[in-house]
Formats: sequence, structure tokens, C-alpha cells
Amino acid sequence: MRILCSLALSPSNARALLPLARAAAEAGHEVTVVSPPEMAGVFEGEDIRVLPLFTDMAEIVLSLLQQKRIDFAPSDPFSPQTLLATACGPHVTDAYRQLLDVAQEFKPDVILRSGVEFAGYLVAETLGVPHVTAPSGGGQYLDAKLALAELNLRRAELGLPESDSADAIHAHGRFDCMPPEYAFTAHDMGGTFAYQQPSAIVRGETGPEWLRDLPGDKPLVVVSSTNVFASLMHHSVFPRILDLFFDGVVAGHLFEGLDIEADPALVVGALMPGDANPLTTIVKGLSQVDCTAVVATRGMPVDPAAVGDNVHLYESIPQPLLLETAQLLFTHGGYNSVREAVRAGVPMAVLPELSDQAHNASRVTELGLGLRVPSAGADDVAGTVERLLGDAGHTHAARTAQRHMLALPQVTAAVDHLVALAGH
Repeated sequence: MRILCSLALSPSNARALLPLARAAAEAGHEVTVVSPPEMAGVFEGEDIRVLPLFTDMAEIVLSLLQQKRIDFAPSDPFSPQTLLATACGPHVTDAYRQLLDVAQEFKPDVILRSGVEFAGYLVAETLGVPHVTAPSGGGQYLDAKLALAELNLRRAELGLPESDSADAIHAHGRFDCMPPEYAFTAHDMGGTFAYQQPSAIVRGETGPEWLRDLPGDKPLVVVSSTNVFASLMHHSVFPRILDLFFDGVVAGHLFEGLDIEADPALVVGALMPGDANPLTTIVKGLSQVDCTAVVATRGMPVDPAAVGDNVHLYESIPQPLLLETAQLLFTHGGYNSVREAVRAGVPMAVLPELSDQAHNASRVTELGLGLRVPSAGADDVAGTVERLLGDAGHTHAARTAQRHMLALPQVTAAVDHLVALAGH
């Protein structure tokens, strides 16, 4: 069987698709992944062909800002319109043409795509092959009715026939890693095949040496909550995004003497000094709690004065491994992190930032798996973390959800499902 995978936007979508692609390749199927260049490294070491053809998220954001399709500081960062623009905007037209060329040469039996990648859907529709989505927070939050109108604009640009079916984006179902009773879908979606979230994503991953030095006499809080700048600031177009946002003149004064390209973290520090930096306030709040906190900064600057002796900063962390020994995950509410926390039986403190994350935070609270942090203020961070660490009920709920997840079939069953969809 030949599986064509298509990916867009955040590298988290590549990590969500990786277990499926890896299991398919290990079962002897031929797998080709088309992605933006920034995602190609996720598949390093796998028996998978990767074609880095699509546009990186930072370039898509720049284009949408130039078109005034999105705002750099939207009044409602959780508006479905923002996700709609980044998922279904004009970049899909070029992506379709690139992917169709690949598909005509590869001749896939099935297309597996991330939930916010729609060139794969349109190519599957053109070729008449089944298509299915990998686990995706954005994909299960996006309103299919809104997507239909936007995708019909893309169809018009490509000379494709218009569709009148919003549900067609899930015509052949979708994959998820949450048990049905713990689903995070914001809209009714049928045909879901649920499999067990893998305990590890990176092949052969081991813990860093510093893990042995963390004290064992206090609860461990793992922190994976940064800022949208962390996804953009190391990309070559980041200075152009800043110029657009600040209209050039203000930016020149604010960043005078700073080398934006050489050290973008200094720029972000200038943009968000002190408590205006949400990661700094998170760290300040955790420094007030009787715990050990391990924070993934992803290159975001943190005010050194805010860092208590109990807080340890690292640019990246092996999150699934750390969760095996943690008492709490502090997260922005990305769906990968939610699933990883449930897989480890760890409750969550959720401070949402964009898109589906507010919905995920509400669902976490509704299911008893954790609490939404009221704000990025240090006192709210500290209060929410202390409440969760002191309440065994949330841990019990997280452990119950973990047992439900562990009862799901493993990822190899999802590959068998793909084979059945393809008629092999």
C-alpha cells in the first residue's frame, strides 16, 4: 500500500502523525510525507521519504498579515476565523498544485493528512482516493461549515467543482488517540478510529543527565507553555513580520542596537519586558510554589530575576519521558500535550493562548483532568498549581482517563484500518 501524508502549520502536527507513518513503514507500506521544511527533521531516521515542499507557518502568517486576513494581536485569539485563515487560506492553492504533482507520480492508495492541512483533502477528492486525518486539535476545533466556504474559494482558483458538503472533509473518518468518552471534538464528527497514544514519540529517546539530579522530595511540575513568538522568532521572515507589525519606524527605535536576525530572543525581550512576558510570569508564579518545576522555553527569554531556585529552564525537554515521573503538566493546551498527559495519568493546569486551546482548557476542566489558569499573572499561576497539587481528585480523574486510553488498540491497528480503507 502507498500512503501519501500531507502536513501543514505547526511541527506538532508532524509529531502527531509520526507514529502512524512509522507504524505503516514498519509494516512494509510505502510512505511519502510532504511537509514544510521546518517539519522534515521530525522524520529523521525513519524509513519514510520526506519532500519539504510546502510553505513554513511563519511565511503563511506573514502573507496573511500582509493580506490583512489575520491580526498580529487579534482581539479574540480563539476566534475560529484565525484558524480558518491559517488552515484554508490562499496558500492551499499552491500546496494543492505541489501535492498533486507528487501524487500523480506516487499514485497513493490513501492520503493521511494533518487535521488543518487541506491540500491533501482536495487532492484526494481529485484522484478519488480515501483520505483520513491524524490526531489534531485544530482539526477537531475547526468548524467544517466555515471551512466549506473557504475551500470552495480554493476550488474556484483551481478550476475544481464546488462542493456543497461540509462533512466531506471527514468523508472517510479520522484518527484520534483519546477514548470516545474523553473526546475533545468541538463539533459532531463521525467515523473516528481511536488508538492508544504512544508512550514515546522520538525513537529510542532517553532522559537527559540532569534528570537524575532533580530532587525527589517535592512534586514535579513539567511546563510546556511558551508563546506564539517561539514558533516564529527563529524563522528568516521574523524581521519582516516585526516590520509589518510596527510599521518600520517604531520597530527601528525599539530595536535600536539589537541584531534581530542574530539574536531574536533579545527582540522578544524588548517587545515583552518584565511581566509583559507570559513565560516570565509563569516562572515567577511557579517560583512561589513548593515544587520542582522543569520549563521548556523553546528559546523564549525569561527574566533571570523571576527564576526561583526550584525552577529549572531548558530550551527543550523530553516531555513524554518527564511526564512519567511528574505530578502536574502546566501547558498552553495544545492537543499533543493533552494526550501525552492523559497517557501518563497526569493532571493539567491549562493557560490557553490561541485557536483550539481555550476549548481544550474547558474540556480538561469539564472532565476533571485539571483546571484552566485564569490569567498569566504569577498569583493565578501559583494558586492554580497549588490547588491541583493539593487535590487528589484531579489525579484520580487523570488516572481513570489513562486506564481508558490504555484499553484502546495500539497504533498498528490504525494501520490495519488504513489498509481496509484503501481496499487492500
